[in-house]
Amino acid sequence: MPPNYLETRMDTGFAAVSDAPKSQARRGISDAALRAAKPKSTPYKLSAGNALYLEVKPNGAKLWRWKYRLLGKESRVALGSYPKLSLREAREAMEAARKLVAQGVHPAQQKKLERLKTGVDHANTFEAVAREWVALRDWQEVTKARRLNMLQRVVFPHVGALPIRQVQPVHILDILKRADSRNGNSVACEAKRTMSSVFEFAVSTLRADSDPVYPVRKALVANKTQHKRPLSFEEVGALLNAVEGHGGYYQIQAAFFLMWLTLARPSEVIEAEWCEFDLDQALWRIPAQRMKKRKEHLIPLPAQAVALLRSLRMLTGSRSHLFPHRDDRRKPMVTASFRQMLKALGWAGKFSPHATRTTGSTRLNEMGFSPDWIERQLAHDEPNAVRRTYNHADYLKDRATMMQRWADLLDEWKKKTADAMKPVLG
Repeated sequence: MPPNYLETRMDTGFAAVSDAPKSQARRGISDAALRAAKPKSTPYKLSAGNALYLEVKPNGAKLWRWKYRLLGKESRVALGSYPKLSLREAREAMEAARKLVAQGVHPAQQKKLERLKTGVDHANTFEAVAREWVALRDWQEVTKARRLNMLQRVVFPHVGALPIRQVQPVHILDILKRADSRNGNSVACEAKRTMSSVFEFAVSTLRADSDPVYPVRKALVANKTQHKRPLSFEEVGALLNAVEGHGGYYQIQAAFFLMWLTLARPSEVIEAEWCEFDLDQALWRIPAQRMKKRKEHLIPLPAQAVALLRSLRMLTGSRSHLFPHRDDRRKPMVTASFRQMLKALGWAGKFSPHATRTTGSTRLNEMGFSPDWIERQLAHDEPNAVRRTYNHADYLKDRATMMQRWADLLDEWKKKTADAMKPVLG
């Protein structure tokens, strides 16, 4: 028979304490005796050995307790009630508590800490953390709304209510497969990037331990669509001719051409206001709050853009926006208008409005223009931190020359494509 636990632990200061005689402690008690125990007028204890006992209350409650000594002070910890916690389970709980005591940890305090942690975890559901992450982004409200809409449709129904620490790679993989099947590969990729960013935020704020997206990040085959590749000269000409011949809403065509003539982002064009333009100086000053990087951006306007805007001003110059919404003229048009037009023209899937900037950057670099001019025109940050610190040049005059050449080339490509499509006379 092993020596009494009290005797083996006295040298460390950590000990179990038993009220029962040693013979009773060693003998323990049976489940039958525990079931048969009846309440009395005062509480009493039934020893289960090694300082574990069942306290029987006058109201009939039977509660497991374990008594121990830590650093010379006697304490006890509640383990649960009988029969919900069986004799075997109570002994297992006692052993777990005994290991904590051996490490100098009070089991009762550890239980409180775990309850607190569980409460925090349940308050920090994936949806709560994701909404907090979106709210903290330095994005336009329309961008935040789009991202939340995707989360509500694709992600929240499956893991939104889960504590973020409980989300596992298997959950992520299921979401990505569903999104790929039901919503398309691009939505699945957006969901993957967004979820990974939410977990990165949760880890940095000590609400998650790792990013469960990482192990399954390559589970889906990458989408091989070509709609964001740079267009060839012939394709640019064909596209612009198709848009010019489109019998739809003129303002959509004008916005589309302004996007090509300036290489501004689709949202920057769609939401443009007349107060941002100085047509006499051929300048467009986009305020910081409308820019992706939250920095004011100055765009030189080629002659073709100025002519387009002077013509457009006769139609919408009395409004705040160049391209008012068709239903609510106080608001700007939406970028979905571009997609609808491209679909009607048969260009959906082959071209995305964002590919305008890709095409412009690629072709201008091929033409030998300075990368600094091109990057500044696109409002891109300098990736080199040291170079960015010392490079404050706006290159406005150089960019004006470059963009006029670009606008002239667009006219040339349109004409060549149109001429090539004319029937050959015999």
